[in-house]
Amino acid sequence: MAEKLSLKRKFKALGTDVFIEVVAKSQRTKKIAKKDLKEAKKIFLRGQKIFCRFNPASGLSKLNRNLGIWKKASPDMLYLAKRALFYNRESGGLYDPRVIEALEKIGYKDDKSAIEKPVFKSGKLKNLSADLKVKQDKIFFGRRMDFSGIAKGYVVDQAAQFLKKRGWKNFFINANGDAYAAGRDAKGEKWKLPIEGARNKRTAIYFSNQAVATSGVIKRQWKHQGKNVHHLINPKNPNRFSFETKAVLVLHKKVEQADGRAKVLVLMGPRRGIRYAKRKKLKAIFIDKQGRIVFPNQRDYEFDIMLQCSRAL
Repeated sequence: MAEKLSLKRKFKALGTDVFIEVVAKSQRTKKIAKKDLKEAKKIFLRGQKIFCRFNPASGLSKLNRNLGIWKKASPDMLYLAKRALFYNRESGGLYDPRVIEALEKIGYKDDKSAIEKPVFKSGKLKNLSADLKVKQDKIFFGRRMDFSGIAKGYVVDQAAQFLKKRGWKNFFINANGDAYAAGRDAKGEKWKLPIEGARNKRTAIYFSNQAVATSGVIKRQWKHQGKNVHHLINPKNPNRFSFETKAVLVLHKKVEQADGRAKVLVLMGPRRGIRYAKRKKLKAIFIDKQGRIVFPNQRDYEFDIMLQCSRAL
């Protein structure tokens, strides 16, 4: 069987690298794929204009400058605000978009910065529902928010939905570990996503018709007064930075749904996170500080993914 045509596009959006690949059957569909790849990129750029906290002109930044009053917001912003409230309740407060203040206090003020600043000392936070409210087409911010923990996954889902509506059966979208795989690649194989932080660097998952989100402390970490810190802030203890879990991958139907859980599992630490994943029956993969891989519910999804190297502890 002849290998099919593969069209790829790489670009930066939402502060990360984005890769999209579409498998075309012929030269005629190849031309259509080029056009649709451009449109998919526009979806990411539109998401950046709405959710990027590093862009002072974004919809999020404008809301963050208008605290304490009700403002009209886009349907995308309203939707993600509701989802943020949901993940906050589900996680017992570990997912919290108000950690933007803590991130800035330790020097994380743009998508490249990581400088030494005093560590955030916060008082006890109110319930998120007191600072984040949604009513019809309006939204209320009592404190500044950052939805980046779920915004990237949401935009990947939008791009995937667009490609599906355009009739594409085989494509892959990867925004730095937040990915959606549809069908098979040009060789007829499942799509591959490397697992960063694994002891064996060739370790990868192979999946199809499924979403995955990755969260971890591998890339964005730096020193503060000789102490290692990273960008995953625990709202319940913002001065404690754990490195017990290198990364967590969560597989789900949608990337946003996986995204809303992956960071929480990292913050919980390995023991609590694994217990929580088992209880919630999440399809999760943990990479511990030694680079070993742990499957909390391996029997529930061992036929959905494959690993190139060591399967578990």
